[in-house]
Amino acid sequence: MTYCLGIKVKEGLVAIADTRITSGSDTTEKKKIHIQQRDHYSLFIMTSGLRSIRDKAVLYFKERIDEGVEHNKLYKAVNDFGAQVRRVAKEDREALEHAGFRFNLNTIIGGQLKDDEEHKLFLLYPEGNWVELGEGAPFVVIGNSGHGKAILNRTLTRDSSMHLALKTGFLSFDSTRASANDVDFPIDVVLYRNNSFQMVEHRYDKKDLESISEGWAEELKKALKNIPNDWMDAAFNKIPVPNNMTI
Repeated sequence: MTYCLGIKVKEGLVAIADTRITSGSDTTEKKKIHIQQRDHYSLFIMTSGLRSIRDKAVLYFKERIDEGVEHNKLYKAVNDFGAQVRRVAKEDREALEHAGFRFNLNTIIGGQLKDDEEHKLFLLYPEGNWVELGEGAPFVVIGNSGHGKAILNRTLTRDSSMHLALKTGFLSFDSTRASANDVDFPIDVVLYRNNSFQMVEHRYDKKDLESISEGWAEELKKALKNIPNDWMDAAFNKIPVPNNMTI
C-alpha cells in the first residue's frame, strides 16, 4: 500500500509520500514522487497502485517532455499524463487482469506552469479523468487514506501556512504508519511556494522525526486526560452495582 498526501494552501503546495513497497511478504523502499522542473515549469507526480503501471506511465510522460511537448498550464500536463495512463491501460490492462491484478493507478499532480495564475493540485483517476482540488478541499490522500484524515479535516484550511500544512501532514502520515504495516519511513517531502517556479525536496528518516512522533503521542494522552468525565455519568449511572460491592 501507499501513503501520498497533497496539500494546497494559499502560500503554496506541500506533498508527502512514504517509500514502502509491499509485494506479498516482501517489503522494499522506492521513491514515489517524480518531479519535472525547468524554467517556469514545476510539477510533481505522486502515485498509488501497481508500480509497473506507474513506472511506465511516468516514463512515457517524461519522454514527451524530452521530445519537446509544451504545456503552458498544469491541467494540460495532467491531461497528457492521463493519456499516458490510458496508453498503458491499452497495452497492459488485459494481461494484468488475466493474472489477477487490478489496473489501479491513482495520481496526485501538483505545481504551476508559466500561464497558471497560481499553483494547482489535481487528483487523476485510473481511467485518466481528473478533478482539481479547490478551496472546499485543501488536501487529497491516495493509498492508505483512512487512518490519517481526521487531523487533516480538523486542522487544515486554505489559509493555513505551509509550516502548519507540513506539520499536520506529517502527523497524518504518522497516524497511518502507527495503524498500518504497509506504510513507513523514509518519507519524501516536496514544498512549492506560489509563483516561485522552484520545488524543493527533502527526505526524512524515522530517526529524524522520532521525537516529534513521541511528543505528539504524549500530547494526545494529556489531552485525553484533560477531557471532563461528567458527561459520562448519564451512561455509567445506569450500570447496576453488584451486591458484593460498596460504593
